[in-house]
Amino acid sequence: MAINVEHAIADDDAPLNVAINTTPLVDVMLVMLIIFLVTIPVVVDSVKVALPEYRNIVTVTKPENIIISVDAKENSYWDMEKVPVDPVTLRYRLVNALYAAQKANKPFPEVHVRGDKEVRFQAVGKVILACQQAGIQKVGFLTQPLGFELPPQ
Repeated sequence: MAINVEHAIADDDAPLNVAINTTPLVDVMLVMLIIFLVTIPVVVDSVKVALPEYRNIVTVTKPENIIISVDAKENSYWDMEKVPVDPVTLRYRLVNALYAAQKANKPFPEVHVRGDKEVRFQAVGKVILACQQAGIQKVGFLTQPLGFELPPQ
């Protein structure tokens, strides 16, 4: 019995097939392109909504509303009083105002905050925190309309 080992070793001179078959790659890319072309208009399309127009409505201050002013030195003032109010007293007054409105069967008061444009947000945030802790449901901010200047006091 003899074994022929001559053909067991690969021939180094034989050409190798090293070309990459790109046909499957092109097929996959074309399918992905078609999928993206079909799905992008569906994703971009949004719900048609009629947005409200901007109107500058003059704020009507009701007698039950509470105006809290915060000056540039971060002092809080209750309803135009000239005496600063600390956060604990402010919260106490707000709770009393809610209690008085509930006792008299009146609507709960709104709090309007007048903040100086130079004040840090932290001072206004303390007023908002006191309102939240007292249970005030509506807090608004009073601003000065553009082009309107208050007369000097």
